[in-house]
Amino acid sequence: MQIRTATIDDLAAIAAVESECFPPTEAATAEEFKERLEHYANHFWLMFDNDKLIAFVDGFCTDIPNLTDVMYAKAEMHNEDGIWQMIFGVNTLPSYRNHGYAGELIQAAIADAKSHERSGLVLTCKDKLITYYSKFGFINEGISESVHGNVTWYQMRLTL
Repeated sequence: MQIRTATIDDLAAIAAVESECFPPTEAATAEEFKERLEHYANHFWLMFDNDKLIAFVDGFCTDIPNLTDVMYAKAEMHNEDGIWQMIFGVNTLPSYRNHGYAGELIQAAIADAKSHERSGLVLTCKDKLITYYSKFGFINEGISESVHGNVTWYQMRLTL
């Protein structure tokens, strides 16, 4: 498996994986990914099985400490020098799950945040994934302000 950051040429594959991993009310659109890639392609960690994209993690950097719904839609809010690495999505194709691939990508995002001396990483997740993210050192901060997709999200923070 190969891990690398994204380019605009990865847009179609990223959008396809997202649509398989999230319901339509929660999935980012190809247009939203285009904007994200234009602003922070180096904050997309992609995993390939040969030439097939099988998993990715993405998010931008900011000085704002909490993940908010507006961040998903406004890629221009990315601040390359921001102290917090937000994680907007952790995606693995269903047929590739339970092999540790998402974990490898999360570790890559953590390593990148450390190398840039960020304060930490923030993500939101559904209650069934709180234990999973805790394994990487993320701490549950309770119900998030996010109402993305009309779902209850929990904010998780890993302070470095």
